Amino acid sequence: MTRQKVAVVTGGAQGIGKAICDAFAEQGVVVCSIDLQGDGYYVGDIADENVLRSFAAKVIAEYGEVDYLVNNACLSKGGLNSCSYEDFNYVLRVGVAAPFLLSQLFMAHFSAGASIVNISSTREQMSQADTESYSAAKGGIGSLTHAMAMTLRGKVRVNAVSPGWIDTSGTHFTGADASQHPVGRVGNPADIVNTVMFLCDPKSSFITGQDITVDGGMSKQMIYHDDHGWSYSRNE
Repeated sequence: MTRQKVAVVTGGAQGIGKAICDAFAEQGVVVCSIDLQGDGYYVGDIADENVLRSFAAKVIAEYGEVDYLVNNACLSKGGLNSCSYEDFNYVLRVGVAAPFLLSQLFMAHFSAGASIVNISSTREQMSQADTESYSAAKGGIGSLTHAMAMTLRGKVRVNAVSPGWIDTSGTHFTGADASQHPVGRVGNPADIVNTVMFLCDPKSSFITGQDITVDGGMSKQMIYHDDHGWSYSRNE
């Protein structure tokens, strides 16, 4: 009898995380998700080390092996103008320390050919004002990705996906919101899900340590004041 594959997903109760969980479930994969909201498997705060250890122990006790780990959960608490020291470190615990510890806790329990996918962001490379907590976490997960890919070489492939503007509300955007993207539309969760599934597929076995940007081309677009309708006005 073929063993049913197991996926661990953080932040799986809504948005991109839920879409990833649903996609795994449609493939017949057992999904073990952790979220602050009720998600059907484990409710808890991944900023808490004891919660992570309890969650990992439950997964290992029930299933033994893990085939996919998707470190999706993160949040923002602002930046230099609005974020406290405690809140800044809380975001780093959720966005960087938790993926590190979960990878470490499952390290001896990953199946042959297992895959870790970290959800990063284009904000790893570009920012708006007062977003330091989130941008720092995404910078951290980007570096963690290629470091873990080397440590886990030959055992687990480790990659990242960096979304751009991904709408999770089902809104149909038109006008400048859509047309500013070189592909002509705002992204949706399926765009990220498709990339995660691609990286988890055994056919992608030659891909590790990579960070795939899924942003409709926005981060490759050169922008100048008064060029193609763009204008800049600094808020003092």
